[in-house]
Amino acid sequence: MPLGVGSGCSWTRHKRYAINIHLSDKISLHRHIVDRRMYECRSKVFDYRKLPTTSVIISFYNEAWSTLLRTIHSVLETTPAVLLKEIILVDDFSDRAYLRSQLEEYISNLDRVRLIRTNKREGLVRGRLIGATYSTGDVLTFLDCHCECVPGWIEPLLERIGENKTAIVCPVIDTIDWNTFEFYMQTGEPMIGGFDWRLTFQWHSVPEQERRRWKSKIDPIRSPTMAGGLFAVSKEYFQYLGTYDMGMDVWGGENLELSFRVWQCGGSLEIHPCSHVGHVFPKKAPYARPNFLQNTVRAAEVWMDDYKQHFYNRNPPASKEKYGDISERKLIRERLKCQSFEWYLKNVYPDLHVPEDRLGWHGAVRSSGIHSECLDYNAPDHNPTGAHLSLFGCHGQGGNQYFEYTSKKEIRFNSVTEICAEVADRQKYIAMRYCPRDGTPVPESIIWEFRNDGTIYHPHSNTCITSHHTSEGRTGVEMRLCNPGDRNQIWKFELPTTLSQHSWTEV
Repeated sequence: MPLGVGSGCSWTRHKRYAINIHLSDKISLHRHIVDRRMYECRSKVFDYRKLPTTSVIISFYNEAWSTLLRTIHSVLETTPAVLLKEIILVDDFSDRAYLRSQLEEYISNLDRVRLIRTNKREGLVRGRLIGATYSTGDVLTFLDCHCECVPGWIEPLLERIGENKTAIVCPVIDTIDWNTFEFYMQTGEPMIGGFDWRLTFQWHSVPEQERRRWKSKIDPIRSPTMAGGLFAVSKEYFQYLGTYDMGMDVWGGENLELSFRVWQCGGSLEIHPCSHVGHVFPKKAPYARPNFLQNTVRAAEVWMDDYKQHFYNRNPPASKEKYGDISERKLIRERLKCQSFEWYLKNVYPDLHVPEDRLGWHGAVRSSGIHSECLDYNAPDHNPTGAHLSLFGCHGQGGNQYFEYTSKKEIRFNSVTEICAEVADRQKYIAMRYCPRDGTPVPESIIWEFRNDGTIYHPHSNTCITSHHTSEGRTGVEMRLCNPGDRNQIWKFELPTTLSQHSWTEV
């Protein structure tokens, strides 16, 4: 480790990098990850002479020394030299001393590693594009700067792109724990990417119709979206598609934008079950992303057509976001004769529930008895159904206070995933469960009726939603016998930012 890299108390450095940097610094830069992929993946033999070459592009900003170098060595030590043209490091205007001359000196002893420095902070999107301009490989492989590759990771990606240049192919992203640095490999069926209607990326299980398409369990899996940090793409096809949207800053949103674009414009997005790369997911983002919403709005405005209104309904601040000039991106869509977003939903992501957002039946649900309080759902991390509906001060910002009442009489919450309000037998609280797929029967426990008197009635339990004060002086919500004279059982929908208000009416 270069002099000065480990200076400062371990707690300060822990907070600075949002990982257990003290432990990371103790782990070998040449750590070998045991290959636990499926036997069919491990036994497959590739003819390197027939595979395209690749340039691996790694953009970084103030990355920790040990995680950055472990990424570099992992690529060098798991990628056949005949396939690797170069690793291109793009230093996006870092200000840490060890990333200056010390880094230059270190990589000067490594073959096929190049370092490019920006003259100002560019952000991940533009940083990656800068790296791409220096690349000489047939395929661009983008990695984050805190990854470790499993042996055999690159060959399946290159083989697939050699077969189909219009495919963008992602590895299975394994988890490296930010605190223990244990490597957790997904040995079962990989997940595919999706999104919610706030345009937040989500992981989902592979739908049955995709499984039926497979000829072999090591076939690439089609995915509606990608996580964005790790993928391979033909350099020629990437340029044909219009590369990245240069109007996007830092990172965030670019993954959905590219996902929509490749599918709508004739390509495909896939995850290869034989390619595995571990990724450190920090405890939190180590630096701010002030333009994340701007990036997402740009994606919605260019690619989502009228469906973008569902996004704005659930994320009111987005409608006020200044997103810059998108005329060039719209021209790309026109030039490539791309499909509509409706086509994408029907042909690529048919399992996604499209909100109805009927007038007067979506938005925040405000209590008339405790006037400033609204129904609220705050799920714990990684457990969308792990909480009950509660009351919280109405904030008018959509998100955890945005609900949709469907024509099937469900109360849906789709700002995390598609979950529905439910009252099970002999329960007083309102839980959340995964909604049934469109076209399947709706269980009685998630059917609700909205009455003219403003009450929200649950026929299965013969009770109504009721706001109340708890014995600790807080507010809460529970199911009680219906009492039309009780104002705590009267509710009304209102749109975010109180643009419009509607009392319940009979459907």
